[in-house]
Amino acid sequence: MAEANKFEGFPKASVKFFTDLAKNNNKAWFEGHREEYDNSVMLPAQQFVVAMGKRLQKLSPNVSADPRVNRSLFRLNRDTRFSKDKTPYKTNMGAMFWEGSRPRMECSCYYFHLEPPKLMLGIGIYMFTPEMLEVYRGACVHQKLGPQLRKITKQLASKGYNLGGKFYKKVPRGFEADHPNAELLLHNGMHAGIETKIPAEFYTPTLLDYCFAHYKNMSPLHKWLVEVTG
Repeated sequence: MAEANKFEGFPKASVKFFTDLAKNNNKAWFEGHREEYDNSVMLPAQQFVVAMGKRLQKLSPNVSADPRVNRSLFRLNRDTRFSKDKTPYKTNMGAMFWEGSRPRMECSCYYFHLEPPKLMLGIGIYMFTPEMLEVYRGACVHQKLGPQLRKITKQLASKGYNLGGKFYKKVPRGFEADHPNAELLLHNGMHAGIETKIPAEFYTPTLLDYCFAHYKNMSPLHKWLVEVTG
């Protein structure tokens, strides 16, 4: 198990691995570079999850950080059963720190996504289940929760974060088209994030500080979602 005090940043080889994988997305190439993946990607990723998880407890004491694949770390293999794209591997690394008693993909989370040459940090729920969508819509028009969400999303936009999850073109039936939160009622998921070039901090222990600062800025939306959907 990776230890928090061992996270020293990601090596440059981790970025090179995904850059090369994008050009050689086949099993033979991967098997020839498995050791590089284990040492330069998986090991520091596990260390990052443990260290970041401990740091995030300052924002969300009940956050889950589990450095195993299919827990905080997403699997590298793609599910190609129903896709025309049969390339076997993802060319990105994803990690999530979720909070709530639902299955992890139904919980709001702090999200980390490397896809050279970009790094994306986000929070929220990518897509609501039908049950959660109804709960979310009710919260949007709630006399207390609705104004809270509107204030939070405006503050995030003012700080340069992008709001995602807008899906529908019309306000759902049963809701007023001129409601102050009409725009938010068009969402089937609620998440915010920021995408940048891979920062210099990525290769040092200060990546924890870099991520924490963004997560702290976005945490009001995460906490709102945990309260509403938890």
